[in-house]
Amino acid sequence: MLLKKRIPFKFLISQVKSELIFVTLYSVILGVAHRYFGLETTIPMAVPSILGGAISLIIAFRLKQSYDRWWEARKIWGAIVNDSRTLIRNVITFTHLKQETLKDSKEDNIFVERQVAWCYSLSQGLRGINPLKGIREILKTDPDDYEYIKHHYNVPNALLMLHNYDFKKLHDEKKINDFQQVQLSEVTSRLCDHMGKCERIKNTVFPKTYSVFVEYLLYLFIILLPFGVMDFSAWFQIPLTICVSMAFFLLERTAIQMQDPFENKPTDTPMTTLSQTIELNLHQMIEEDMDEKPPVNKEFYQM
Repeated sequence: MLLKKRIPFKFLISQVKSELIFVTLYSVILGVAHRYFGLETTIPMAVPSILGGAISLIIAFRLKQSYDRWWEARKIWGAIVNDSRTLIRNVITFTHLKQETLKDSKEDNIFVERQVAWCYSLSQGLRGINPLKGIREILKTDPDDYEYIKHHYNVPNALLMLHNYDFKKLHDEKKINDFQQVQLSEVTSRLCDHMGKCERIKNTVFPKTYSVFVEYLLYLFIILLPFGVMDFSAWFQIPLTICVSMAFFLLERTAIQMQDPFENKPTDTPMTTLSQTIELNLHQMIEEDMDEKPPVNKEFYQM
């Protein structure tokens, strides 16, 4: 996720590098032809103006739709943070009569480690990374958990299954009552809903024909724009064409980046950062000090 820090100009240019090269070459060629070879072909400025206005409306609509997808993903992960805390808080308060019994509780460690692993595996799976990466090191209290989940295609779903198996075990051992088991199961159901919503956003592709249509209109606009300002000098025509074109391309590229919030890019939902926050919070809830604190972010974005 991009932060409020100053975004490097290099990053912006990298988003439209190929388009910038094309527009620069095209405008320079026409400018040289106009200046030295007598090219005088012009069209009314109203033509690219009308086309530019139509493109502006289309890009504005696309930006809104893309932002809605990005914001929905961010809200889902905000709910994951809250429900992760709720799950561990309920486990602790339902199974411990006194705070002193929290220390060295194997059951609490298992639930915390499993929930932290769930967050990391979900974020990695959404980004196309192996969901088991680093999970063995997290599930250190009960190695059997890793042996169970490594055979599953959907690792986060397998971890939720282990949660529910342990809820039943706690109920059978009379450590929680019927109502408490239902409450704990409701939290895992919400976590499963959050996971499904993320998968829906990930697997629902923004219509490709829409993207192609906007791109064709943009290039048509760029081709016509220099002929609408041919009455000006080449030294004015070239930078004007480049600046106007890059503004449209950057807006269109921004929409493309936001419409896919799980692609391991700087514009992503900051799932890794949120998972680190969850990990720190949950370990502190069972009064366990973290050996490592979340690293201080020095970039203009966080993942």
